[in-house]
Amino acid sequence: MLSLMLLTALLGQRPAAAPAQSADDAASEARHLKNVRQVTFGFAKAGEGYFRPDGKAIIFQAVPNTPPSIYHTPSDNETDYQIFTADLAPNATPRMVSTGKGACTCAYYHPDGKSILFASSHLNPTPSGQKGPAYSRSERYKWVFPVGTDIFKADLDGKNLVRLTDTPGYDAEGSYSPDGKQIVFTSFRDGNAEIYIMDADGKNPRRITNKPGYDGGPFFSPDGKKLIYRSDRKDNDLLQVFINNLEGTAERQLTSNEFVNWGPSFSPDSRHIIYATSKHGHQNYELYLMDVETGREERITFHDGFDGLPVFSPDGKRLMWTSSGRTDDKKSQLFIADFVMEPGSKTSAAR
Repeated sequence: MLSLMLLTALLGQRPAAAPAQSADDAASEARHLKNVRQVTFGFAKAGEGYFRPDGKAIIFQAVPNTPPSIYHTPSDNETDYQIFTADLAPNATPRMVSTGKGACTCAYYHPDGKSILFASSHLNPTPSGQKGPAYSRSERYKWVFPVGTDIFKADLDGKNLVRLTDTPGYDAEGSYSPDGKQIVFTSFRDGNAEIYIMDADGKNPRRITNKPGYDGGPFFSPDGKKLIYRSDRKDNDLLQVFINNLEGTAERQLTSNEFVNWGPSFSPDSRHIIYATSKHGHQNYELYLMDVETGREERITFHDGFDGLPVFSPDGKRLMWTSSGRTDDKKSQLFIADFVMEPGSKTSAAR
């Protein structure tokens, strides 16, 4: 699961005079992405969305717009993310399913579609301006790990909230195994950000990674046999993508470069992953598709600004991601497109 607490550089504005997308880039993007459309509206910013197992609804994090007022005094956590769900239907009204307190991130549906999972600091809200440790390359490029963040499960409407982790520091970035029996997540409980797997009720946590650097954003493969995640093994803030088995004994590095590669997630075939990379600049993150068996990559998005946090629909026919370059105000919102894995018989190399 991913963390989108604060990514100011990734969501930065592109120069006003720059074209949003050239004709060539639009054509390149259209090879895999059809019918691109904005999903979320009416939020100060929104992102990191995931499909319900039936593909008919989504869960995501968003910051509500501040109501009009005079001499407004911001409340604590007013600009932090909360968790929302919404049907994927025209003019559907999103529903806040978190408590409205603290900072929230990393929501996910149980595979049976009857409950949700998310991380929240509402039991230990951090006062504004005191965010705790952060992953950062600069003040303009970071996201924070709020102290006191734990993982919770709840009914689809946010009721019957159950706390699944209770350790000092940060427990978040959780997602379910395909059978719903386990949760993979990131925790600082042993002093370093590592990947853990626990039972769906929060019991029997076991550590999967045990190397220097931040390990985060883990997902199970749809076949339940592998894990994908990001890591900063060289302590240089350049995230790389790794794949592993569920025991942590077969780790393999999939990217090795001088860029930030993050937010990997599997396609339904468990063979391909899609992720974001800073290869084209820290103001222009783009999505790439990779075959984890051959290592072949192909660029998917071709648009100025930030494109990241991509996920496939359960049937693989749609792709949802977070983008800031495609909105009029350059604030992040969710987008969806119809996805074509093999566009005709043509092949193309990564650009």
